[in-house]
Amino acid sequence: MVDGDPGSPTWKFTQCFGDKGDVEDITEADIISTVEFDHTGNYLATGDKGGRVVLFERNETKKTCEYKFHTEFQSHEPEFDYLKSLEIEEKINKIKWCKRQNASHFLLSTNDKTIKLWKVFDKSLKVVAENNLSHDLTPAGVLGGGAARPPHISFKDASALKLPRMTHHDTVVAAVPRRTYANAHAYHINSISVNSDGETFISSDDLRINLWNLNIQDQSFNIVDIKPANMEELTEVITASEFHPTSCNFFMYASSKGTIKMADMRQRALCDEHSKQFEQEEDASSRSFFSEIISSISDVRFSHDGRYILSRDYLTVKIWDVNMERQPIKTIPIHEHLRPRLCDTYENDSIFDKFEVVFSGDAQNVMTGSYNNNFMIYPTDPDKETEVVLQADKSAFKAKKVGVPTPINKNGKKNGSRANSPAGAGSRMRKETDADQIDFNKKILHMSWHPFEDSIAIAATNNVSDLFGGCWIKLTSCTAFCFLSIVMNGNDKSSARGPHTSQRTTQLLSSFYDPMVIWCRLTVLHHRQNYIFKRLVE
Repeated sequence: MVDGDPGSPTWKFTQCFGDKGDVEDITEADIISTVEFDHTGNYLATGDKGGRVVLFERNETKKTCEYKFHTEFQSHEPEFDYLKSLEIEEKINKIKWCKRQNASHFLLSTNDKTIKLWKVFDKSLKVVAENNLSHDLTPAGVLGGGAARPPHISFKDASALKLPRMTHHDTVVAAVPRRTYANAHAYHINSISVNSDGETFISSDDLRINLWNLNIQDQSFNIVDIKPANMEELTEVITASEFHPTSCNFFMYASSKGTIKMADMRQRALCDEHSKQFEQEEDASSRSFFSEIISSISDVRFSHDGRYILSRDYLTVKIWDVNMERQPIKTIPIHEHLRPRLCDTYENDSIFDKFEVVFSGDAQNVMTGSYNNNFMIYPTDPDKETEVVLQADKSAFKAKKVGVPTPINKNGKKNGSRANSPAGAGSRMRKETDADQIDFNKKILHMSWHPFEDSIAIAATNNVSDLFGGCWIKLTSCTAFCFLSIVMNGNDKSSARGPHTSQRTTQLLSSFYDPMVIWCRLTVLHHRQNYIFKRLVE
């Protein structure tokens, strides 16, 4: 747990594995784009920009929690929409596990347009052990314990003939697609979420949310539609959505305006009217040209008990109580030191980076990423103003630096408050607050937290052509090179590993009418200025 006491546990890297290779060999398709633990924490799924899904399983032979390769399969292939003259990328946007009900695993994977349900199971391979045509495999042959039958000797009667006998040869892990949910989204899919009833799931794009039954692939129900009759009147888009973890009738979705809306499907079929809205009013004196952009929520999560909501925008992480809509119970500054540099981040498109955020299994801590391959862990307790800064970097791993709770630097300026940390200034990791020293190509966008243990999965990359540190893993001959690091709580012997590669997600809005790449100008009514969302337009 994250605690500010000197005796509190520390976080450290426990494993770093992979093969070193030339960065020139790495292509865009090799970059991992998503990572997700299953509900037990015994399996870890990753997807890459090449449309491949790789699964890892826990290695039970090890004393500590370690993972090993389980299987790999091609989930999506590149497609071309001839009606709109658009290429559809094979990149895996999201992976979600379905709750396990038998010996097989089921998981959903999606690219921009198509969602697929995959069944992963152990398949027994059988071979012919006896054959009348092979003299050395006949009942009287070598396998039968007797001498080999000469090939020129024929069978004297029918009793000497034997039916071919199949025997178990090996067990392999197979993956087969069970359902394909297509042709339901006109815009890019940004989220999928499996319901607690185990029968339905939702998928959301920029303007709509659809409800699916896992067993029905050719029919879905539109439950949220924010598309106006006139696209020029569009003021916000949907950025993320998720089902409530225990109540199957509730779901929430976040928007580019920084609002979180919770809807109850029992009230009406089309949930245009929300049951709750979580929004913090911004001080009018602090509004600027970038206010609408930095307030856009990139990720939203329920805690495992459904009591709290976690949201991430560009500058902050907010923790909400579902029973208090007017303001968050805690606001954590992440990029406050970048506020004076928003013009620079806008010019290099970093302001559009979509950082994920996750709860720990017990909802006592939250984790999110930043630049310079940093990621941070914060306590959810509003009275605790500490943070643990970790760095997914080879140099930090070699130096055996650890993450310890230190006071949060709210003003974004350098100070010496971390020098008194339990690990000392030399061995601890710290978040770079000097904007001139920040490498915007090194960023942690995605991560996953083990559902029951203090183990987290992180993957980091610099960019398409240069993965950091030269420490990568090649899962198989055709899967992604990535940096894979395992972090565990020093108070726990468990650990977990997870590849996950950050990539700049194309921005929020897709135009349905113009089949080409354009700049979409979205009118911001609050300050009557235009800011630009760049994206592949359908």
